[in-house]
Amino acid sequence: MSGHLRQPLRYGENPHQPAGWYQTRSHPEGWAAAEKLQGKALSYNNLVDLEAARRLIAEFPAEQGAVAAVLKHTNPCGVAQDKSLTAAYEKAFNADAVSAFGGIVALNQPINLETAAALTKTFLECIVAPGCSAPAQEILAQKKNLRVLLLPNLTQGPAQTVRAIAGGFLAQAADDYLEDPSQWQIVTEQKPTAAVLEDLLFAWRVVKHVKSNAIVIARDRTTVGIGAGQMNRVGAVKIALEQAGTQAKGQPWLVMASSPLMIQCAARRRRAFRPLFNRAAASETKTRSKRPMS
Repeated sequence: MSGHLRQPLRYGENPHQPAGWYQTRSHPEGWAAAEKLQGKALSYNNLVDLEAARRLIAEFPAEQGAVAAVLKHTNPCGVAQDKSLTAAYEKAFNADAVSAFGGIVALNQPINLETAAALTKTFLECIVAPGCSAPAQEILAQKKNLRVLLLPNLTQGPAQTVRAIAGGFLAQAADDYLEDPSQWQIVTEQKPTAAVLEDLLFAWRVVKHVKSNAIVIARDRTTVGIGAGQMNRVGAVKIALEQAGTQAKGQPWLVMASSPLMIQCAARRRRAFRPLFNRAAASETKTRSKRPMS
């Protein structure tokens, strides 16, 4: 790999680590081409979190509905889809309002006035969206330290992911495969309804971006519980259920997406739905767990 220094950074992940932002091509692409409307200088951790947010929001095309994601330390705190961008953001924020404080917000549609007003109600580090209206910019400018970036093509990312190891580096194709529910194999006698399938697809897209062992519980295309980065899946389930709280009780259905499977949870019943995958590789935290189940 080669690149030229675009911007020195104050430090890396920790204050004792020198760091820099490098551009790999002669012309700016990706974050190097993003328009920064306002806010403090971007840090190493900001850029890492923003890229995680971009990868997640790229799962949801804008023409399929408004989606908002709130992330912290590269893991989603809340993700929601709705008819309006404001409603999607408010649902995503309220999915885990405690963790969302100081988070990164990614939106798959341009920021409008109403959404800008909602975004300024709490402390956020960064916002990324494909665009922003002039009235919305005026609202956001009230938070002068808030970093607001415009990235028109949120789906454009690296073709490969690279990880340094002692004596060299590892490279793999980017995990940018978009799920096609028509290719899923449903292995239960009772088939899921259209609404359940929508929630399953939503949760499955989100869990791909949660550090393994990962559990996502969702309903109405909104996360209600996320368990991330646990050494065993039981621990991740406990965290997700604790976070869901009363939202996990008395519902006609909830869906749960884990690294290797999806489950519809109804009263006294659990049903598993197995998707087929026509790909060999996945993201570094999901490679083993996203292989087809036997």
